This record gives sequence, C-alpha cells and structure tokens, in this order.
Amino acid sequence: MKSLARIKSSIVPAALAPIALALAGLAHAQDAAQPQSAPAPAAAAPAPQYPALPSETPAEFVGPTADFNYVKRTVMIPMRDGTRLNTVIVIPKGAKHAGILLTRTPYDASAQVSQASSSDLETILTGYDNAADVITEERYIRVVQDVRGKYGSEGDYVMNRPLHGPLNPTPVDHSTDTYDTIDWLVKNIPESNGRVGIIGISYDGFLPLMALVNPHPALKVAVPMNPMVDGWKGDDWFHNGAFRQINMSYVMEQVVTRGNTAKWYTSNYDDYDMYMRAGSAGELGRQRGLEQSGFWRKLTAHPSYDSFWQQQAMDKILARQPVTVPTLLVHSLWDAEDIYGAIAVYKAIKPHDQKGLVHLAMGPWVHGGAIENGSTLGTLRFGSDTSLYWRQEVLKPFLARYLKDDTSAPQIATVTAFETGTNKWRQLSSWPSGCADARACTIQPVALHLAAGAKAVLGGSGDDKGFEEYVSDPSKPVPFRQRPIPPYGYDEAKGQTWPRWLADDQREASGRTDVATFTSDVLTVPVKISGEPVANLVASTSGTDSDWVVKLIDVYPDQVGSQPAMGGYQLMVSADIFRGRYREGPDTPKPLAANKALSYRFGMPTANHVFLPGHRIMVQVQSSWFPLYDRNPQTYVENIFFAKPADYKKATQRVYHTSFVELPVVQAASASASASAAR
Repeated sequence: MKSLARIKSSIVPAALAPIALALAGLAHAQDAAQPQSAPAPAAAAPAPQYPALPSETPAEFVGPTADFNYVKRTVMIPMRDGTRLNTVIVIPKGAKHAGILLTRTPYDASAQVSQASSSDLETILTGYDNAADVITEERYIRVVQDVRGKYGSEGDYVMNRPLHGPLNPTPVDHSTDTYDTIDWLVKNIPESNGRVGIIGISYDGFLPLMALVNPHPALKVAVPMNPMVDGWKGDDWFHNGAFRQINMSYVMEQVVTRGNTAKWYTSNYDDYDMYMRAGSAGELGRQRGLEQSGFWRKLTAHPSYDSFWQQQAMDKILARQPVTVPTLLVHSLWDAEDIYGAIAVYKAIKPHDQKGLVHLAMGPWVHGGAIENGSTLGTLRFGSDTSLYWRQEVLKPFLARYLKDDTSAPQIATVTAFETGTNKWRQLSSWPSGCADARACTIQPVALHLAAGAKAVLGGSGDDKGFEEYVSDPSKPVPFRQRPIPPYGYDEAKGQTWPRWLADDQREASGRTDVATFTSDVLTVPVKISGEPVANLVASTSGTDSDWVVKLIDVYPDQVGSQPAMGGYQLMVSADIFRGRYREGPDTPKPLAANKALSYRFGMPTANHVFLPGHRIMVQVQSSWFPLYDRNPQTYVENIFFAKPADYKKATQRVYHTSFVELPVVQAASASASASAAR
C-alpha cells in the first residue's frame, strides 16, 4: 500500500491526473480503514546500478614454485569418527623413499612450517619445533598436523586430551588420532618409504608419548622433547601442590578459542604487581573471564593429586606396558616449563626395556633449547654449541637408523648427558650414573646439612640442635626473579626472558630476611652430583599451612677473571617447591600443626653438575616464590584458589638444623668401597 501512497507526490501528465487522484483517494480510504498503529519502516532504497568494475583479486592465487626446493601440500585427514584433521606435508623436491617425520601440535601446523616466506626448505622450517638442519640434511618428509579442535582441524579441543576411559568416554584420543594419521600418510604419500617417526617439544612432546600407546606398525621412532607428563607433580600446572599461576595467560590463550585469538592483556609493567592486586589466582581468573574455560574450571576443582591427575600421568600410563618403539627422551636441565616429565618417563619405562629401545639425552638448555643455539644460557658459557652437538651427534644418527633403516648409522649411548660445571658431554650406560663404565664409580647419597651459623656442611652427622628463623609475609612474597618481572613469554625483543629465569643470579634472594641461607666453606676438591637431590626439611610454622621452597646453588668465586660478570654468581642447580598441606600425601591435604617441627621430604629436579674447587655450595629456603606460584595464605583453607584477603597472614618459620639436602654424589668405586668399610 505504501507504493500507492507514494503516487500522491509524483509528477504525472495532466491526462492521467483524474486516474491518479482516484487511486490516491482509494489508497487514502484503505489506509483509513486499517487499525491505527506505528508507521512501518520505509523500504530500503534500491541498490544503485553501475557498470561492473572487475575485482583485481583472483578467486584463488597459485604462486609459481618451480624454483622452490620443496613441495607443500595441505590435506584434511579423516579420523575413525569422521573428524578431519588439518595436516601440512612438506616434501623435499625430488624425494624418493624418504622417511616421514611427524609432529602433532595445538600451536598451528601451518605456522610451524612457514617460519619464513622462502623458496628454501631449511629457511621455512627454522624455528619452533623443527630440527631444521637434520630434517633438510637427511631429506625427511616433514608433516605437521593440528590436533582436533585447534586451528584448521575439526572436532572438539580438550587440554591434553586423556586416553579413552573414565576421563574420556569418546572412542577417540591422541593415540587413535596418531594411529589413523600414520595409516593415511603411509598410504597416500608416494614419495615415502613407509617409515614414520614422531617428534615434538612440550605439548608437542606429550603427543609422541601418546603415540607409544598401541602404536601403528609404521611408527619406527619417537622423540619426546621436554614433554608434559604429570601436570600436578612437576610440570606445567602445579609443583607438589603449589599452583603455577604464571601459566594463567597460556591457559586462556590456548583454550578459549580455536585459533588462540583471545589474548591475555597486561595491566602492569611488573607482573608482580598484577598478581598481588588480584589477590588469589581464582580471583584473577574471574577478572580475566577464565571461568568460561572448561580447563580452568577443572584446574580449580582439582587442587590435590586426585584421580583426575593420576589417571592422566603419562609415566604411570607407559609403565603399565612395554615400549615397542625406539624412543629418545630429551631433557633440559634448566627447563622452566616441564622439568619433571622426561626424567619421570625414563624412570618409569627403562626398567622394563628388555630390548634397549629407550634412550635419554639431557643438555644445558631451556625449554625447547635443543633446537636453538646452545652455546650460552644467560651469562653462562658452555664453550661450544651444545644443541648443535646433540642434533648432529645424537638425534641425526638415531633418526637415520630407524627412519632410513640405516644400520651403518652410529648407535647412540643409552644416556647422553651434558655435565655442567666441567662443560663436557658424557656417554653413559644408565641414569643416574657418574661415568661411562658403571663399575668405575658409584652414586652415594651424601647429606648436605643445614647447620648452625648459616653453614652448609657436606657429610658427617650434622647438628641436632637449634634452628634458623624468618617471618614469611604474604603481603610481601619473595619474587622468583628480580623485579620488575616481565610478562610470561618467549619474545626476547619484548623483554620476555622467562625461558631462562632458572639460570638467574640468586644473590638478591640470599640477602632477604625472609630467606634462610646456608653456605659451605670454599671447596678444595670437586663435588660431582648426578641424579635427583632430595630435600629433607624439618621445619615449623606458626600458621596452619605453609610452602617450602628449597634451592641448591653453586656459588662462584668472588672474582672470575675470564668472565667478570660471573664473580660471586649464585647459580641454581636444582630447586623446587612443596605445599605443606600435602605432607601426609599428595591426595590428602591437611592443616599443619602450628609451631610444631614436622618433616618434609621431596625430590628436586635432576642435576648433572660438578661444583668446582674454589666454589661454594649454598642452600636457600623460603616460603614463597612469587608470582611463579600462587601465595599460600599460611592459614589452612579448603581451596587456595579461592582464598579471601583475610586468610593471608604472616607466619614465623623455623628451619631446624636437623634438616639436610641429600645429594647424589659420584664417587670412584674404590673410594666408595673404602667409605663403606669405614662406616
């Protein structure tokens, strides 16, 4: 009807005027007969018409690649449930009968094989999670796949998706997805020899462990590097019950969107201030919207080592079945992310390794440092590129033997371990071990006593009297590194030095009144440790809960002529935290008896280090490590994630002189026998 009404205002020829008036009257009469209501919106004006101007963008651009030394294909590989996973295949040009090196990732498969825009294969691979030199020299087919629910893949994403079972009622998991992927690859890549290896770092290192569960017959080798293994005991989410809140930004960015498009924002130049102002980790999560994340809700609902964590621990899973695929576990001695995992898996599966398939390598690296330049770590210098050595002398022959079926490739040692302090590589027959010939030396537990006068005394009976005391104030927690603390991240251009913080100088902490420090006399002979130091604290708190941080430190001489910056440097060799409420068991949190001396025993990260003559050995004990870990309120609450401001109270802490750190000291076999006879 509104089209008729518009005629009233039209200009019409005179001959048509009577008709127009009649039509207008009819329209007016019909409008009047309708119920009175709000006028309807005007119809949209017709789109203007003009000659087409052709788009300058092609429907699909196909760039010339004739001079590239590789061919790249992107495919969607179907899984057994019909879900398709985005997979990028990069083939050296002219490759025939080539082995396939697979990485499965939640970190964007396309980006991992597009590190640069280049016609050169090594150039596009040089970056995260690619041992680019080995891949290109050996002409392996490189395959990287998005796990289900991330980036280009279909399906639902679950953090560290558990195996089919109580935590995963679906018939698919990372084991089945890897199996289905390998099955497709060997049937659909004519340039391959049908042999597949899987390699990866961190989360990508957890996935090769999953591949070892019911592996595909074509899986010939696995290289889990710095793998996520047990999220509660000592990898990403907790250490001995203390929550690693520094990883909250990762949780948000990794979980809440398919393509990691939601970003954690900074609100303070110093991360210390951001976490302090929020109060608890739970409150900061609420402020940042993390409660929308299913994984965050699981984290906050499972602060103890219950079945949720136990059933996912990969060392426990793999210990229940023999490993049938040659496996090289890779450990970084200064890994700020997953310092627990590789060693835990090795300890779990090596005793069942009847065929000599399981190997271990450890180097003086940060998380993922084996594929970077390994000549230095912060101010530390190693005298050579340790990462290059590992890639060329360990990884390269290991892959060649199984991916190329090259029996002429050198057999690698069961354990290849870099010895810090002396800066030498050691080829060992087992771990822990102090020398190539296990008969030539032994490892003896030797107590480093935390004695009176702030002394650390190696060996002997120790001191059964007295204690050192300090006040732990949650309103002024001990920073885990020198402030201002930059945001978590890996971009050094932005000042993000997080990966190497474990090698920071610990002098600032040793001078605080809320840190108990014990230092040995200057060493006159070298002291070599290989294995896991064990903290044996006897301590009390005036509160009803407490954290205990123990750090084993190599103190350099006051002056180091060859490198002045190392004068008096305090280098952490091993360190960890223990949440006191779990003293009686990781799954049974209980309040602590106030002002009562209680025993705490916990393992610390593996070390392979020599304290040289002229150095001293130091132990630091403190009750916060902030904001790396959330603050303990020091009054017992059911769930520290949701502690209230009034719960945080000062506490008087005592470290008794009966405390000690058990060091795995390497001794010559003859010296060990003499010591045993003397005892």
